[in-house]
Amino acid sequence: MSLLKQKAYQPLTNESAVELALELNIFPGHAKLSCKEIGDGNLNLVFHIVEELKGKSIIIKQALPYAKVVGESWPLTLKRAKIEADALKIFGQIAPDYVPEVLFTDDVLAVTIMEDLSHLSIARTGFIKGETYPLIAKHLGEYLAKTLFYTSDYGLGPGVKKERVHQFINPELCKITEDLIFTDPFIDADTNEFEDSLRPAVEALWHDEELKFHVNVLKKSFLTDAEALLHGDLHTGSVFASNSETKVIDPEFAFYGPAGFDIGQVFANLLFQVIVNEEKCDLFINHIETVWNVFEEQYTFLWNTENKEIAAKTSTFLNYQLYKFFGDSLGFAGCELIRRTIGLAHVADLDGIEDELTRITAKQKTIELGKILIKQRNEIKDLTSFIATIKERI
Repeated sequence: MSLLKQKAYQPLTNESAVELALELNIFPGHAKLSCKEIGDGNLNLVFHIVEELKGKSIIIKQALPYAKVVGESWPLTLKRAKIEADALKIFGQIAPDYVPEVLFTDDVLAVTIMEDLSHLSIARTGFIKGETYPLIAKHLGEYLAKTLFYTSDYGLGPGVKKERVHQFINPELCKITEDLIFTDPFIDADTNEFEDSLRPAVEALWHDEELKFHVNVLKKSFLTDAEALLHGDLHTGSVFASNSETKVIDPEFAFYGPAGFDIGQVFANLLFQVIVNEEKCDLFINHIETVWNVFEEQYTFLWNTENKEIAAKTSTFLNYQLYKFFGDSLGFAGCELIRRTIGLAHVADLDGIEDELTRITAKQKTIELGKILIKQRNEIKDLTSFIATIKERI
């Protein structure tokens, strides 16, 4: 029986993924297809299907009803597949150069079929192997400016934006972020994971009342500031890149939140390379500078030319918005730095360092820089001060 006609969820296998592709006429009925499940994340199955003679290929992504990292004891809603598909379509309309093309979606099977990006590399993996991707920062700056402007009150108008807020209510995945980024690292939570030699630094975090105050302010912003449609998980593992292309994938954490959150995720995940890659430290600092400069330039242009709030088209209010985004992004970056060091989901940039002393030193620097960015996000008023702060701490 047709998978689509069954109208019931079931996890795909390599065989049934091929059946689905053929049923949708994505490939000719006589095509000889190969299929491999390649998902290495925590929440989904990912199938790579290739037509062996002509080389045409696609990706089928299917949400699982639980987190693979934990198992069926951590159930998750399948609605996130629709949220991801809808976000990909919206972001694809706004910034088509930087988002994979969506070919088909089905809410019951919780699948999204999209163009294959296997000619590109996951940015985090590439960075660790020595790639620098000269255009990635420019592309991410443009992606952030367009997606954060065109999904806001100023790019959509308040009425349409309110409808979008309702469409992208995403409580289960937001709860993961709320716990793993803003709560668990700052208390003695079971989900935390870190080396014994980091315990003094970690316990100092848990007893730092000033730090926890600022983290709670940031968490309140995450909970309440519905400024724009966010990707919600914009780390370098969610970016495919080459020397000429950049594609942003996996927006299943998408929701309406503070614009600085997505920017801060990008900052933090570039900062990991600043901290661990001494030879290319200046290059990655330049990437950070480029992300913000391109974002600011592009957002300003859109603000002045596409703004639907006529009374808001003043340089004073624009500067207020940009100042808020910048400060928020530093605070959120600080939270990301800390949680990726001592929380549940680490990054290979740090954990892949084989020498223990070097790894622990890098993690200590990451924690300390995270604390500074959280506490001093409103005193670090511009990019120059931000870069100076980074250099002082590494």
